[in-house]
Amino acid sequence: MQGGCLRKGYRMLKGLYIAHTGLINEQNRMDILTNNLANASTVGYKKEGSTSQSFDDILTVKIKDKSVGERNVQRTGINNPGVKIGENYVDYTQGSFRVTDNTFDLALGGEGFFAIECTNKNQETSTLYTRAGQFTLNKEGYLVTQDGDYVLDEQNRHIQIDPLQDTKIDKDGTIYQNGTRLAKLQVIDFENYDYLQRTGETLFKPLEGAQIIRSQATVNSGYLEMSNVQTVSEMVNLISITRAYESNQKIMQTYDESLGIAVSQLGKI
Repeated sequence: MQGGCLRKGYRMLKGLYIAHTGLINEQNRMDILTNNLANASTVGYKKEGSTSQSFDDILTVKIKDKSVGERNVQRTGINNPGVKIGENYVDYTQGSFRVTDNTFDLALGGEGFFAIECTNKNQETSTLYTRAGQFTLNKEGYLVTQDGDYVLDEQNRHIQIDPLQDTKIDKDGTIYQNGTRLAKLQVIDFENYDYLQRTGETLFKPLEGAQIIRSQATVNSGYLEMSNVQTVSEMVNLISITRAYESNQKIMQTYDESLGIAVSQLGKI
C-alpha cells in the first residue's frame, strides 16, 4: 500500500509542477497585455505579443520498484512537464493617424523610422529609432522629441529651425522655411526587424547584424501615428488569460488538497 501511495503522491506533485508552469506562462502573457493597454494612447507605440511552447516530451521509467523487481527497469510512458515561455515579439503594424494640424507633429506612412540622438544618465549619446513623431522645438530652436532628445537629419546633425518663420515639411521629409531648403529628416528602415530591440516604450535599438535600408515611407506633417493596440481585442484576451490563470490555480488547489489527504489519512492505513 505504501508503494501505491508513493506513486500516487508523485503523480500529484507532477500535476502541481505542470499547473505551476501554466501559471507562470499566463502571468507573462498578462504582464505583456497590461503593458499594451497602458500604452493604448501612447503615440507611435507598437504592441507586444508572447509565444509559448511545451517542454520536450520525456520517457519515464520505473527503477528500484519492488512491484516490478528492483533490478528491472520498466517504462511508464511518455510524459510532458508542462508549458514554457517562448519568445516575445513586437507587432510593427502601422497605427491610425490623428490630425493635429501642428507642423512638427509627423507621422510616417509606410515602413520606416525617425533617427533620434539619445543621451543616457552617463551623458553617453547613441542613435535610436522611433515612429513617435510628436516633435517640438526647444528654446534654442532645435527639433526634439517630448523627452528633449534631438531629431537627426540625413547627415546625423541636429536640426535647428527659426520658430519665428513659417515652416513647411514635405512628404519626403525636407524642411523648408520661407521657401528655402533647411534640412531633410533622416528616415530609414531595416531589412529585418528581428534585429531591433525595444528601448523604453517607443524607441528601438539596432542589434549587431541589423542592416539599414532606404525607407519608402512618406512624412505626413500635422498628423500623429497612434498606438496600434486594439483596446477591445486586448480586453477580450485579458478575460481569456484571467480564466486560464484561475483554472491553473484551481488545479493546484485540488492537487494540494488530494495530496494532503494522501499524506494525512491514507498513509495511516
